Amino acid sequence: MASKIRALIELNIILDVAQNRQPSLADSKRLLDSADAGLFEGLLSAHSVTTLYYLLAKYGSPSGARVALIEYLQFLAVATVDQHTIEQALQLSYHDFEDAVAMMAAVHAQARFVVTRNADHFKHGPLPALTPVEFLAIL
Repeated sequence: MASKIRALIELNIILDVAQNRQPSLADSKRLLDSADAGLFEGLLSAHSVTTLYYLLAKYGSPSGARVALIEYLQFLAVATVDQHTIEQALQLSYHDFEDAVAMMAAVHAQARFVVTRNADHFKHGPLPALTPVEFLAIL
């Protein structure tokens, strides 16, 4: 039996759903629903977890942020970020360092893809970056 595809889901995808952001909400929700259904193995970068909590608490409440994180962690695994991840991210020629860290967290977690709304931000990385629509089409 073939193993499931592993893909790191970039933070903006989660925020689309958590904050009902249009016009990306429907595609991002389909992606997360697919991860929740076990159609692929979804990952969230460790550094994104703290940012997600901060934003959900700031624009909602700390208790709501905790509940949301607990729910997401039921079907998303956390891709670790350590010194090696950071050092390798510094070697990528990315404009946004957060994106570089996400890419290298995906590599270290043995993901096959990074799923993002901003595929251009990841185009010079070692893994392919796909939009939610592109990724769902290959499932």
